[in-house]
Amino acid sequence: MLPSRLNGSLPSAWRAGAMLALALLVPAQLKADSPPRAARAAAAPAPLPAQLPVPSYADLTDLADAAPLVVRAQVRKAAEVESARAPGLRPGWARLYIEARTEAVLGGRTALGEAIRYLVDVPRDAKGKPPKLGKRSVVIFARPVAARPGELQLVAPDAQILWDPMLEERVKGILAELYAPGAPLRVTGVREAIHVAGELAGEGETQFFLATAAGEPAAITVTRSAGAPPRWTVSFSEVVETDAPPPQRESLTWYRLACFLPPLLPGGANVSGSPAERQAAGRDYRFVLDQLGPCERVRR
Repeated sequence: MLPSRLNGSLPSAWRAGAMLALALLVPAQLKADSPPRAARAAAAPAPLPAQLPVPSYADLTDLADAAPLVVRAQVRKAAEVESARAPGLRPGWARLYIEARTEAVLGGRTALGEAIRYLVDVPRDAKGKPPKLGKRSVVIFARPVAARPGELQLVAPDAQILWDPMLEERVKGILAELYAPGAPLRVTGVREAIHVAGELAGEGETQFFLATAAGEPAAITVTRSAGAPPRWTVSFSEVVETDAPPPQRESLTWYRLACFLPPLLPGGANVSGSPAERQAAGRDYRFVLDQLGPCERVRR
């Protein structure tokens, strides 16, 4: 049961919903937010807390790629779960039980009702308090809980981001790439690297055959011609393309490579014929990583 000191302060519908969710999600004692004053309810939402940096393209793609559902919702009620009842909670963070109203399903094919419930971890402010989320719109990356309509589980404890129009457009763009036919597959490593020297000094071609989560083919080709800068391309199909341009930064293809290729070419994967060719393969691998640039993430 909810503690008696909270029972009387919560509306009956909210109390019933909280009891149901706690029984299903976590046997926790809740600390309820105080009811906002009318003046506060009419005020504009508070700005994004300073300790929450703007998520990078890689951050958003990490979340979207793992989420069967991406939802824009308005928080209606929030209650803090006591730290002792929140396993795995990071220091300086709070775990909240949220009841929200669905505003839009941005991604996913699961039917979703208007009322949803979930748990989320949020950073505390300088005074040690969690942010006030009442009436704020958020974007959540989640999966449905089987046989529990309206209950969602976030794909990461912090997989909730305060909504704004720019964020929604960024997320929609990422989802469009993820859902597109023939979308680049998840890269899990380098299976094989082969360098073949050309007829002239400085010429040659290196192919890197990539491992993917689905076992489908993917390859990077680096071509060097005398008197010209090196060129490289990537293909996620049986056909190895050598004329396509390199992927643009902050595209799904770029993300698959920049964020998941190993920082060094695995020695066992380099099957080039001679020491000089193996050295050239390693040089071309470093060239590709330099061209991709760093995969920047700001989520902690």
